[in-house]
Amino acid sequence: MEARIPNPATVIPEALPAVLSVLKAAKKGGVPESTLELVHLRASQINGCAYCVDGGVKSAKKAGETDERLHAVAAWREAPYFTDAERAALALAECVTRLSDRPDPVPDDVWNEAAEHFDERQLSGLVLWIGLTNLFNRINVTTKQPAGAGW
Repeated sequence: MEARIPNPATVIPEALPAVLSVLKAAKKGGVPESTLELVHLRASQINGCAYCVDGGVKSAKKAGETDERLHAVAAWREAPYFTDAERAALALAECVTRLSDRPDPVPDDVWNEAAEHFDERQLSGLVLWIGLTNLFNRINVTTKQPAGAGW
């Protein structure tokens, strides 16, 4: 696959520092890096962003994530490899990513389960992280950025 245009953040480089600043801030929310990596991977799978799935797997492996868990992210509900906190984060990521799938996109039970495992600062970081992942997915899918490029 060939990209329609270069990554928009390279075409309009003034956008990149702002996005990276939010990304850096989201990481300071206190959510474990491995959880953020899993959430990024799951949202990217849902959105069909091959660029982010490829890069997300590479990033997660650098952060110490195992192949076993990475292979199971798409079926996290059925796989025994995830903690309750990770499951809550993955459920939240799926709801936030699929906003148009139901009238109440992020139901209270999903939010409340996440709130049992993460404090307000962590939830804020997680929501920002999920939002940024969706931003990256939408940019890369729209412009057809090829997997393996740029990571």
